[in-house]
Amino acid sequence: MTASTDRLPAGAAAGTARLPDFFVAGHAKCGTTAIYEMLVSHPQIWMPAVKEPRYFASDMRRRFTPPRSGPLPETMDDYLALFRDAPADAVVGEASPSYIASHSAPRLIARHAPRAKIVAIFREPASFLRSLHLQLVQSHVETVRDLRTALSLENERAHGRRIPRRSHRPQALQYSDHVRYTTQLRRYHEHFPREQVHVLIYDDLRADNDAVMRGILRFLEVDATIPLAASEANPSVLIRSQQLEQAMNAVSAGRGPLSGALRGPIKALVPRGARRAALRAAREHLVRGEPPAPDDALMRTLRRRYAEEVRSFGDYVGRDLISLWNYDRQ
Repeated sequence: MTASTDRLPAGAAAGTARLPDFFVAGHAKCGTTAIYEMLVSHPQIWMPAVKEPRYFASDMRRRFTPPRSGPLPETMDDYLALFRDAPADAVVGEASPSYIASHSAPRLIARHAPRAKIVAIFREPASFLRSLHLQLVQSHVETVRDLRTALSLENERAHGRRIPRRSHRPQALQYSDHVRYTTQLRRYHEHFPREQVHVLIYDDLRADNDAVMRGILRFLEVDATIPLAASEANPSVLIRSQQLEQAMNAVSAGRGPLSGALRGPIKALVPRGARRAALRAAREHLVRGEPPAPDDALMRTLRRRYAEEVRSFGDYVGRDLISLWNYDRQ
């Protein structure tokens, strides 16, 4: 953890720096993108264009900035700059799904914004890990395309072995750590009163999006009657070839020898907008596809593995998650 994460810059204590009033803390692949987009559409709420600053997850920093990814705040000054344009009367927030699994985020958020409200969302563990794995493959954090194999590598990777060279967030490859739900929520309750932590279950969001969003708005103490822009959760996709996607990204960004060889003739013949549209279409048709059907045997194994965690977490939040997630039908 760096000193810049622990200490506000000069002037912040005097009230010249704006910190968020609320944090959407995660998990990923649980509708956090849809929640962010719907909250941004509310006229009384302001959130930065950088959807996932991840600043307070100091234990989960990127090893490097991957291609086609913008910079994230490295210092408190950088972080505060994200909120510089927030209207004085707005309720200000940010959404960083990595905060829920981070060991440092609850403590650091509480240190700098002790009155902040936390929104946390949880999903049935087996389906969550499957979607998370697909996302990590898509973002090149993971190179092992088979989930069963990726799970089997956790111990080696914990010791720094079998880490993909291009993986900018190797901590994310510890899949089991993502589903320690009770421990994750307790970390927030250690630093925030329970009334400042709003716990959501992904199934509720899928079943009645409007009701869940109205509940979030009431929790944030803004007008819950204002209509929100509809938004769908990011779908899971299959990356057929990471190498092909990297080559196409290089061409799109104008990098590499292939890009240099093609740039002149293509630029002379094809307008810029048409070039971009063609690359997008090629990426969708050649690189991405529908994810494979779940491995039923692996899903059953994972459900048995995490049954006790589901029972414990359900008891902790006062929900019968065993029945909701059909863990009583194994």
